[in-house]
Amino acid sequence: MSKFSKQYIITMKDIVREGVDILSEKMTDVSLPLGTEDQEALQCMLQFLKNSQNPALAKKYKLRAGSGLSANQIGLDKRMFAALFPDEKKEMHEYMLINPRIISHSVNMVYLPEGEGCLSVDREVVGYVPRYERIKVKAYDITGREVVYKFKGYGSIVVQHEIDHLNGVMFYDHINKENPFKLPDHVSVKSLY
Repeated sequence: MSKFSKQYIITMKDIVREGVDILSEKMTDVSLPLGTEDQEALQCMLQFLKNSQNPALAKKYKLRAGSGLSANQIGLDKRMFAALFPDEKKEMHEYMLINPRIISHSVNMVYLPEGEGCLSVDREVVGYVPRYERIKVKAYDITGREVVYKFKGYGSIVVQHEIDHLNGVMFYDHINKENPFKLPDHVSVKSLY
């Protein structure tokens, strides 16, 4: 029985930190239809993101703000993640995706000028993380229905960061080792802001 039931509130003590094996392993596909335990874990993950982005609740529970949370970040070997982020019009969108796959992506890339952060990484990591500007993702939603989403800009960065987690890849694995601010030569890469 998972502790991540409907009533459970995920806090920073539940977040697996870098160096723990599950963050460098490829996660296992989730069986469909989704069981109650997996549904509740996903809802807990999304609720954590909502709480972390609410200044009063973030302070109360001592949460770092997050835009995405993958199952292995709370110790579950499952290919699923929750995400909560604004689009270009500043409207918030929430996702709970199971067994996600990037099925196509743009050639052009973008990066966050301030670099990326991660709830599992407690230190500052400097450097640019090049990501595809646009991606198309096929996944299943919490009801087990197949869905296809297109993401661009910040949403594309968040979703790629979370899918990387499910593949055992950390954001800093994309940073150039010799020069953290060097971007790939062979493609168009621009700052998101």
